[in-house]
Amino acid sequence: MKNPLHKLLIIDDEANMRHMLAALLKRHGYAICEAGDGRQGIQLLQEHPFDFVLCDVRMPEMDGLTFLQEAREVSLSATIIMMSAYGSVEDAVQAMKLGAYDYIAKPFKEDEILLVLEKAGERSRLIEENKNLKKKIALVEASKGFASMVGKSPAMQGVFELATKVAPYNTTVLITGESGTGKELVARGIHQLSHRKDGPFIAVNCGAIPENLLESELYGYVKGAFTGAVSDKPGLFEEAAAGTLFLDEIGELPLAMQVKLLRVLQEHEIRRIGSSRSRDVDVRVIAATARNLEHMVTEKRFREDLFYRLNVVNVCLPPLRERRDDLPLLCDHFIRKMNHRMGKQVTDIVPKAMELVMRHDWPGNVRELENVIERAVILAEKTAILPENLPERFGAISRNRRINDFLGTYSLKKAKMIMEEKLIARSMEASGGNKSKAAKMLEISYPSLLSKLKRYNLHERKYR
Repeated sequence: MKNPLHKLLIIDDEANMRHMLAALLKRHGYAICEAGDGRQGIQLLQEHPFDFVLCDVRMPEMDGLTFLQEAREVSLSATIIMMSAYGSVEDAVQAMKLGAYDYIAKPFKEDEILLVLEKAGERSRLIEENKNLKKKIALVEASKGFASMVGKSPAMQGVFELATKVAPYNTTVLITGESGTGKELVARGIHQLSHRKDGPFIAVNCGAIPENLLESELYGYVKGAFTGAVSDKPGLFEEAAAGTLFLDEIGELPLAMQVKLLRVLQEHEIRRIGSSRSRDVDVRVIAATARNLEHMVTEKRFREDLFYRLNVVNVCLPPLRERRDDLPLLCDHFIRKMNHRMGKQVTDIVPKAMELVMRHDWPGNVRELENVIERAVILAEKTAILPENLPERFGAISRNRRINDFLGTYSLKKAKMIMEEKLIARSMEASGGNKSKAAKMLEISYPSLLSKLKRYNLHERKYR
């Protein structure tokens, strides 16, 4: 017996078909409701939740395909199965495109409809299990809060404290700071600590989208709105429903778009391009910029009213040079990250190299540090990062170092083998694993390369 809480709506203009299906499915434990056409079916979906819908394709008032289109806006949870005595491949394909789970041709046997519903029930259970799993993962991530972000300095602790306080509310947040300071990470942390954590987090760089495409990306469009608009397309505001929309580089937003964004923030509604109807949107907006918006307001390049609407709470991220206490922690974090990514075994930075790291001004902030550590891990010969593994601009001098420091030996024979192995490995990396190209770069024969790859145990390594 099926769970009696499984509610099923039958939509068919033939009363005999409705009654036959109702009698059959009631015996198998379904709670049945009936509708004579698609219009009545939509009304019932608006009034009651259903687990499954059996809907005929050809009906007066509103046919099955039109019902499918409108049902998507009314009930996304019900699994819809289409039925037709005039079945065709075209109808089935169109029904699937519009969101139907399955398509069954009339007349059908009792076990056929029961099997389809059983499969639909299994699908519903899997979807529900997936939702519960996502909720559990989100709870784990939310419990971490900002603890997963690296920063023990007083400046960063102040950022985490302010962001944690504002997270539970729908208040608009403006995150400011130099490029590479981690503004998106803070935005994600706020989202994970909010009641919207189960909803989507969508990030968009306002400066990366061409101005003529920005409006359609944010607000969507309807079919026929312009050349190439062959179907309706929701914008990012709709896709972020019940979640958070992160507008990075908000200072790059054109003035014309600033007016429209201000209206969305005030009215909580958007209008797709080409549509005459506004749509309510339930979205929290977090904006970020590396620019000085107050100066831009003075220069008439950013609207004053939008600035105040965005700047309800300002979270200002300090540059890396103002929180040098975090540098050792960040270095350790990125070394572990690169080890995992590259299969390396680097464990430390020698004091002289750390001294250079601490002295650097870090104009690119945390992003620059991550790139520098990635480079150093790649170049590190043993388990520690040395000064010469850092970029030249850091002031490391390598040309005066003794040759045995590089090779770890005075032996010419061993030195030759070490250099040969390293050159072969680098040529394979540079050629993306193409042995023919690598042999040409090394100026040796192809068979000789194969022999040396095997000798140095480089033949099984992955190159890309």
